[in-house]
Amino acid sequence: MFKFLANMKISRKLVAVFLITSVIAMGVNLFIYINLNTAMDKINQVFSSNISLNELSNNLNEIHQGLTGYLETKGTDDLQLYYSSSQSMNLMLKELNDTVTDNSVKLAERDIRNMISSYMKTADEAILAKRGRNIDEYTNKFNECSRIRDYLNTYIYSVNNEQFKTNSDNYRALTGSLRYTEMMSMLVFAAASLMNILLIIIMTNTITRPLTRLSAKAVEISSGNPENVEPLEVISDDEVGKVTRAFNEMLGSIKDYIARIRTQLITQSEMKEKNLLMETHLKDAQLKYLQSQINPHFLFNTLNAGAQLAMMEGADRTVEYIRNMADFFRYNVKKTSETVKLSEEIELVDSYIYILNVRFAGEINFVKEIDESLLDVNVPSMIIQPLVENSIKYGIKDIEPGLGKVTLSVFREDNNACIRVSDNGIGTDEEIIEKIMNHEKGPSETRGVGITNVMARLDLYYNSKEVFEIKSRKNEGTQVTIKIPMEEGNV
Repeated sequence: MFKFLANMKISRKLVAVFLITSVIAMGVNLFIYINLNTAMDKINQVFSSNISLNELSNNLNEIHQGLTGYLETKGTDDLQLYYSSSQSMNLMLKELNDTVTDNSVKLAERDIRNMISSYMKTADEAILAKRGRNIDEYTNKFNECSRIRDYLNTYIYSVNNEQFKTNSDNYRALTGSLRYTEMMSMLVFAAASLMNILLIIIMTNTITRPLTRLSAKAVEISSGNPENVEPLEVISDDEVGKVTRAFNEMLGSIKDYIARIRTQLITQSEMKEKNLLMETHLKDAQLKYLQSQINPHFLFNTLNAGAQLAMMEGADRTVEYIRNMADFFRYNVKKTSETVKLSEEIELVDSYIYILNVRFAGEINFVKEIDESLLDVNVPSMIIQPLVENSIKYGIKDIEPGLGKVTLSVFREDNNACIRVSDNGIGTDEEIIEKIMNHEKGPSETRGVGITNVMARLDLYYNSKEVFEIKSRKNEGTQVTIKIPMEEGNV
C-alpha cells in the first residue's frame, strides 16, 4: 500500500491520509457504540422480567377492583375499569410464554398465563351472573376469582423474587462484561489512534524525507564541491520525485560543465606550454644561425653589393654563389617562425647544397626524388636542411671523396606526405639514436639547428611521436623520415 501511495501526487496523498484516518476513526467509534449499546440493552433486559411481573400483578388487581365494584354496586365506572384492565391484560398475556419448555422461568410464565386466563374466564362468568341477578352464582364466581387472585399474587411474588435473584446475578455478570467491553473499546481506540499517528508519520515522511535529502544535496553543491555529490535515489513518482529527477539532471549537467571547463583549461595550459616550447626551439634555431654579430640587413646588403661587383667583373659563378648564400641567410632570418610550403624547404636545401659544393669543389653527391604533387604541403620551417646537414657532417664526411651520397625523397604513403633524407655513410650507433629520440641534445649540436631540435618542434607541432623516425646500421648509412599528416587544409 505504501508503494502505491508513494507513486501518488502529494495532494492525493493528503486526501488519502485524511480518508484513511477518518475511516479508521469512524470504524472505531462504530465498534465502541455497538458494543456499549449491546451491553446496555442486555442490562436493561435484566430486570424487564421483574417489571413485567409487577405490571401483570398491578393489572390483575385493577381487574379485581373493577369486578368487586361492579358486583357490589353495579356501577358503570367499575365495569369500564374492568373491561379496560382486561383489555390490557390480554395484551400482556400475549407476551408470556405459552409453550412447554424445560426453562423454569418460561414454565412459571406459562402457569401464570393459564391461571390469569382462568381468572378472566371466571370473572366474565361472575359478571354475566350479576346481570342475570343470580346472586349465588356470581357470589361463588367472585369468591373463586378472589382465591385465584390471591394465589396469583403470591405466586407472582415468589416468581418475582426468584427472578430478581437470577437477574441480580446476571446484572453483576453483565456489569463485568460491560467493564471488559469498555476496556476492549479503549484498547481498540488506542490501537486505532496509534495506527493513525503511525500512518500520518509515515505519510509525512514520504513527503518530507526526499525534500530533506534534496535540501542537504543542494547545500553540498552550494559549498563549492559539486563533483563529489552523488545523485539522489528517486523513490516516488510524485512531484517530489519529479523534482529529484530534475535535480539529478541538473547535477549531471553541472558535473559535465565543470569537466568540460577543466578539460578546456588543461588543453589551453598544454597548448600554451607547447607554444612556449615551440617558440623556444624556434628562437634557439634562429639564434644558432645568427651567432655572428653582423647585422642581417648589413649582411644582405654586403652580399648583394658583392654579387653586383662580381657581375660587373663578369664572374658569373661568383654571382651565383653569393646569391645562393644571400637566399640561404634570408630564409633563415625571415622564415624560422613561419609555416612554409614544402617547395620552399627544398629550395633552401638546394641553396645549401650549392654553397657546400662550391666550398668542397663538387664533392657532395646530392640526389632528389620529389613527388611534385606534394610541393604545396604546409610544414614547419627549417626541418629538412638540418637533416641534410647532419647527413653530410656525420654520415658521408669521413668516407672516400666522391663516394658519399645524400638522397632527398618526397613521396606519399597512406595519408602522409613523407620526407626522407638518407645517406650511405658510416651510420649511427643505437645509443645515439635512442638519445635523439628521447630529445637528449648531443655534444656535437653546439652550432646550427640540431636534429633533436627538429624532432622536438615536429612533436609539438603535430602533437604526435609518430612523425619522426630514424633507421641506421653501422657502415650502411642512416635514413631519417618525417611523416607529415595530410589533414584537410594542410595543402
